[in-house]
Amino acid sequence: MVELLAVENVTAGYGEARVLDDVSLALAEGESLALLGRNGAGKTTLLVTLMGLTRVFAGRVRFRGGDLARLARHRRAQAGIGWVPQERHVFPSLTVDEHLAAVARPGPWDAVRAYELFPRLEERRRNLGNQLSGGEQQMLAIARALVTNPRLLLLDEPMEGLAPILVQELLAAIRGLVAHGGLAVIIVEQHARLALGVTRSAIVLERGRVVHRGESAALAADSAALSRLVAVA
Repeated sequence: MVELLAVENVTAGYGEARVLDDVSLALAEGESLALLGRNGAGKTTLLVTLMGLTRVFAGRVRFRGGDLARLARHRRAQAGIGWVPQERHVFPSLTVDEHLAAVARPGPWDAVRAYELFPRLEERRRNLGNQLSGGEQQMLAIARALVTNPRLLLLDEPMEGLAPILVQELLAAIRGLVAHGGLAVIIVEQHARLALGVTRSAIVLERGRVVHRGESAALAADSAALSRLVAVA
């Protein structure tokens, strides 16, 4: 498969604090990766490093063959990286339609297709951001990233704080994206088994270092390793 993303021996953090320590990973076009670890392990830091929001002390990141460090932060979405941050960043005074129209870029994903993925959003298309439930805001954040037509989608804690029925809706949508969406996906998730159930491969971070890499199914089947690595019972 064609390589899409390569993180090569990256050490990064904030100010003088180093959070990631010599991290390497590779992701091919259309691949899916669960990024796991305990709180504070560096999972979100790795995602925001890809978005240019940390200080990189060493190493480099290549995306689609080019040096990602050469791209300004605001150019990374245009280059093909879609980011759904943990905070969602939904605008309270924009409707669902306006959120999608504001960032849409040419490609297979448009508002119609986003509403097919999330029918609940179409029902709320004229609602303001602050009139949506937490689950609906999460669906909107993902839909908004998709209509930028990324090659790589970064999902940071997409299931956090959601009711079980909404978790199942989101999982079904993410599973569909991974299986048929034609884009690569990295999922950061505290609920390790949920992420492992919708991805092909997994990496576990501990104190900013990679301590495990392998197939998601194999890790999910190894309860002892899962408990040791991410404290899952």
